[in-house]
Amino acid sequence: MRIYECADYRAMSRQAANIISAQVIMKPECVLGLATGSTPIGVYDQLVEWYKKKDLSFLRVRSVNLDEYRGLSSTHEQSYRYFMQTHLFDRVDIQPENTHVPNGLAADPDAECARYDQVIQDLGGIDLQLLGMGRNGHIGFNEPSDVFVMGTHLVNLTESTIEANKRFFASEADVPRQALTMGIMHIMQAKKILVVVSGEDKAEAVAKAFTGPVTPQVPASILQIHPDVVLVGDKAALVHLDRKGVIEL
Repeated sequence: MRIYECADYRAMSRQAANIISAQVIMKPECVLGLATGSTPIGVYDQLVEWYKKKDLSFLRVRSVNLDEYRGLSSTHEQSYRYFMQTHLFDRVDIQPENTHVPNGLAADPDAECARYDQVIQDLGGIDLQLLGMGRNGHIGFNEPSDVFVMGTHLVNLTESTIEANKRFFASEADVPRQALTMGIMHIMQAKKILVVVSGEDKAEAVAKAFTGPVTPQVPASILQIHPDVVLVGDKAALVHLDRKGVIEL
């Protein structure tokens, strides 16, 4: 595992974007696993900037997103499909048919989860998976649980996740209570995993995930056993980590 400590959010975003751009340049037809939330926005902005300078092309890239709220349409302003269109897809040359996000309006969520697993399998798996991390250590919407759930599945969101996400909605009552999320299996089968974290509110979760025991109560802790994980964070988020092995940028 490699850990990069950056001076601030902007530097963290640039470093993470460097890693993604290197993957795209080395393998133009790569499969990128993408994440939503506030932390990756700076990463996407940096990638768009390099695309506009013609330093980078997404023309042959395929993408699969981690998750989607159940009950939100792709055009709903708080859906994750809308997020991706706004922050990345509509701003670069990626082909629409090559972008995949779970269908939050699927009448049969179990069938949709099975379909999404098949999409990932048909793509040949994920070359690089981008992850953020929740304050409770969730990755995607894999919430603290008694077991690691392997495949894409329907999940009931925890109160802490609802609380963290209510700032994006008019009120807490408007936050969906369920989501479709990629399971631990496809995340862990990705060839490379890139985790981005920012802010002191993530520092405790980072410490539990990367220095504590591997447990489904802290879903991100399973990343400790992946052979190729890169953690990129700002100083505030990495404050509780042992300084040994941390690369300061």
